[in-house]
Amino acid sequence: MVNFIAYDLAFMFLVTLAVFLFIKKRKTNLKKQGLMYLYYTKFGLRAINWTSKKFAPILKPLEYVSISLGYILMISILWLIGTTLYIYLKYPIMNTIKAPPVFPLVPYFPTIFKLEAFFPPFYFTYFIIALIIVAVSHEFSHGVFARLNNIRIKSTGFAFLGPILGAFVEQDEKQMNRAKLKAQLAVLSAGVFANIIMTLLFGLLLWIFFVSSFSPAGVYFNAYSQKILNTSEINSINNIPLSEFSISNLSTQSEFVEISSGNKSFFADPLVLKETLSKNYPYLIVFEDAPAFRTKLTGAILSIDNKSITSHDELREAILSYKPGENITIKTFDNDKEKTYQITLAEREGKAFLGVGVMPQTHSGIIGWFYNFVSSIKNPYIYYTSNLGAFGIFIYDLLWWIVIINFFVALFNMLPLGILDGGRFFYLTIAQGITKSEKIGRVAFKAITWAIGLIFLILMIKWFFSLF
Repeated sequence: MVNFIAYDLAFMFLVTLAVFLFIKKRKTNLKKQGLMYLYYTKFGLRAINWTSKKFAPILKPLEYVSISLGYILMISILWLIGTTLYIYLKYPIMNTIKAPPVFPLVPYFPTIFKLEAFFPPFYFTYFIIALIIVAVSHEFSHGVFARLNNIRIKSTGFAFLGPILGAFVEQDEKQMNRAKLKAQLAVLSAGVFANIIMTLLFGLLLWIFFVSSFSPAGVYFNAYSQKILNTSEINSINNIPLSEFSISNLSTQSEFVEISSGNKSFFADPLVLKETLSKNYPYLIVFEDAPAFRTKLTGAILSIDNKSITSHDELREAILSYKPGENITIKTFDNDKEKTYQITLAEREGKAFLGVGVMPQTHSGIIGWFYNFVSSIKNPYIYYTSNLGAFGIFIYDLLWWIVIINFFVALFNMLPLGILDGGRFFYLTIAQGITKSEKIGRVAFKAITWAIGLIFLILMIKWFFSLF
């Protein structure tokens, strides 16, 4: 994909140039707002009016769905940032994550923050296509639900921030403020409702494309064999007797620390070990001295002795077909290239033992639903190859990003902050829905805005100091 990166960067330059020329020539309907330029048009007004009238019998009941979804997303994003703060403060191992907990979605961010192991490539081409789909569907839905409640749309338009494009719908604010509470909440939540619909539609398209264009070719593992060790059973650490070992001498820069217990050797993460010993925890999770760990086996396992492995059952059966002490050749795919390992199998309970496994990822709430939704399309523990070559991978990654961005824009947009739909949604809920008091609504909105801002600040400070 190195050649495509050159084309992608050239495309980004051309888009930036086109935006610059457009802004320079179209000054009549152009207004500057902060760093952004807004171009006002009447484009799409007929489509908005037609849709709201034609499908009114269907859209009216969907207002309740849209509002309910708004509350679900708001609760979910608040829970998510609260959980993130708890994890960052409680678990020192989070200090090893070099990506900031809060950062804008920009092209190539997996490369910038060294997150290629977690995300597919994020080209500018993906970014601009996904952004157009997200923005147009989001704003169009705002307009449709506004007209559904007889709120006039004054104009539509496009927003420009360098090569970043957006869309907006300008409604009559006086009519919006006079509308009933349900109508206002429906209009405010309509954008995220549309983004969730786009998530489902493109998710279906992603699934259809994937099952017709990809085949399993290997299996991933995300854990070496582990054991819970009683700290009282530790004899030595890095060959230093425990009685003579000092926590202050423990280097957290090394990848693993060797631990001796009885006549066996184990390995532990230095950060986890330091936390365990300093706080006198009774137990420690350690890695066993297994063949996979010893050889630092990584990547997707493609074959064993030239026999293809396409499922975890096949991997298990293949290992058990050998005897302890036998040598095997394992081929893996890691960092875009194949690797070959010569491994001598160990013994456990009289059977051959490699020492790899899968620790299922558990997620709750709406994040859990979304994770399960994506996992049902593509098993995260299976390595697949494209029947269409690089083109198939390109299209799959594009669809994946469209699904991901639609979902997380919907989630983030319901944060109760003034610049987002969630801000006004929250304020109206408190001021008009719960307390019937504008004063209490303003106080509650101000309080939650400061609380969210403080959480983001703490997260960023924690991340910043983890770099040193």
